[in-house]
Parts: sequence; C-alpha cells; structure tokens
Amino acid sequence: MEPSRRMQGIAPHSPRAAVYLRGSRMGTEIERKFLVDVARLPREALREGSRFVQGYLSLSPTVRVRVSERPGLPTEAWITVKGPGGLMRAEYEYAIPVEDARAMVLLCVASLRKTRFRVLVGDHVWDLDQYHDRYEGLWIAEIELDEPDEDFTRPPWITDEVTDDPAYTNAAIALGSLPTPTR
Repeated sequence: MEPSRRMQGIAPHSPRAAVYLRGSRMGTEIERKFLVDVARLPREALREGSRFVQGYLSLSPTVRVRVSERPGLPTEAWITVKGPGGLMRAEYEYAIPVEDARAMVLLCVASLRKTRFRVLVGDHVWDLDQYHDRYEGLWIAEIELDEPDEDFTRPPWITDEVTDDPAYTNAAIALGSLPTPTR
C-alpha cells in the first residue's frame, strides 16, 4: 500500500501510523456520549471489564494519563492530549511505560477510577464506563464515529445524550463537578 501524503515521514509502527492505517482522521476524535439505564444492560456485556485509573496532568488542554488492568492481560498505559470540544475535537494518544504512567498519576490535579466494558452493537463498539468511588452508580456509554453525522444503532440501554454537556467529561468527573448519584 502506497502511504498517503499525510503519512509520509511517519514511522510505520508509531501510534500515529496506526491511526492513519485505520482510516481515521489523525488527531481527531468524533465521539458521542450517553447516560446508561443499567437495568437494561445485557448481563453478558458486563463479563470482562478493564479497570482504569486515569489522572489529569492538565485541564486546558486536557492531558490525561491512564493505566488499564484486565485479568489475564498485560497492564497497559497511555498519555493523551485532548483539545476543547464536545462531539469533535483534537486527540493525540500514545502508549507509555506502565511505571511512568503510575508515577505520573501521582502528579495529577485530579483522578478517577472506572471499569470499562466493550459491547458490539450493530457495526460499532460501545465503551461502557462504570465509575467508582464518589460516582459509584454512574454509567456513561461512548461511541466513536468516523463522521459527525454517521448513523449508528442505538441500544435500548442508552438514555439521555450528554455529548455536549461539559459536566460529563471525564476531567470534570475527576474534579467532582457532578452531584453524587443516588444509589
């Protein structure tokens, strides 16, 4: 495959190359977020989750460090830089050494813990985040799209869309801006 003009000069195994090869726009995240009706979630969707600790080194721009653990798999870590926005915004994400990430989390201005479950619905994979600690009981579903107006199958367990509500960003949740959910 002939590399595109945008890809020239990028190492073929770098995280940036992987983004190009998937056909996504480099540096752009298109994501919609919804609240979740947990009672309607299929139990098989909740079998294998990844436990995340993620912290925020900066809030403007958002600089996030994340450690992901899943039983039976190696622990992974990333650093992510995100620009402002709701549905569509700049995003750059890179794998980093786990021990570096654990040390960076200690430097963060805010952090959170959550478990992420991945569920295939139609042609898309949904990320279901179950928040812990102060926000135990809060669930948010995210879907990444290739285009802002892309059609997708809406599962019966999503409720209100919160894509453009800044209170439902992970950074805002880490800062404790939402009211604590009732259990």
